[in-house]
Amino acid sequence: MRLFCCPLCGKKLVKQQGTLRCLNRHSFDIAAEGYTHLLPANRKHSAVPGDDKQMVAARRRFLEADFYAPFANKLCELASEAVADIAHPVLLDAGCGEGYYTAQMAAENPQMRTVGFDISKFAVKAAAKKYPGIEFAVASIFHIPAPTESVDCVVDIFAPAVPEEFARVLKKGGRWIYAVPGARHLYGMKEVLYAQPYENEVKDTEYPGFRFEKRVSVQAEITLPDAESIEALFSMTPYYWNTPKEGAERLRALTTLKTEIAFDFLVYQRK
Repeated sequence: MRLFCCPLCGKKLVKQQGTLRCLNRHSFDIAAEGYTHLLPANRKHSAVPGDDKQMVAARRRFLEADFYAPFANKLCELASEAVADIAHPVLLDAGCGEGYYTAQMAAENPQMRTVGFDISKFAVKAAAKKYPGIEFAVASIFHIPAPTESVDCVVDIFAPAVPEEFARVLKKGGRWIYAVPGARHLYGMKEVLYAQPYENEVKDTEYPGFRFEKRVSVQAEITLPDAESIEALFSMTPYYWNTPKEGAERLRALTTLKTEIAFDFLVYQRK
């Protein structure tokens, strides 16, 4: 039985000869890789929203080199803790990208039903192709095609925070694990990009419908060994889009880069 429901009317989706259909006869094709496109045209902010094919490939190369392994390990630990007392838990990875973190959480918790979605069809296609045992869909984080109170844990890694939607899909008492950059995340990269690098703001934010439980910080230092790895990391960041040309040129002239990395995991419980 699939978790995702019709994005147009919210009804249950049933598989019928290569498509998913609801009682209101809305129909969605199942791709060869096994994912479903559940992002209506009127909810797209561009013709092809999200990361493109090249960015998805770069992200996968970077993540699978395990530069962010300390973050993945802590995330798996927190996800396991969040569903420890639940018999048949369901975890939703909101903004799952190419599935790196999704797959690790699923492997760490084989008894847990793990599903993921992202607005990028290229990311979801890559995720579904590599991890066929996980349910993936193309969908918007602002209109999650999942039933009300249907999941036990929502994970959000650097994706937009949409607390009203997360509160809707979470069961009462369910957890939301929200990953944000730590104060000195990628500070070594910033020192190359900007004349006056800055630390990220760190604050505990309260969200309606949730009780803040804790902040868990993870820090490490990494050395990127070649220009390809540096460019892959750069393309994963917001700096890729708003860095002055001179800063980007300085970064692309490097053959190695040492930088701090820091994630803060904010854990909330739905009231």
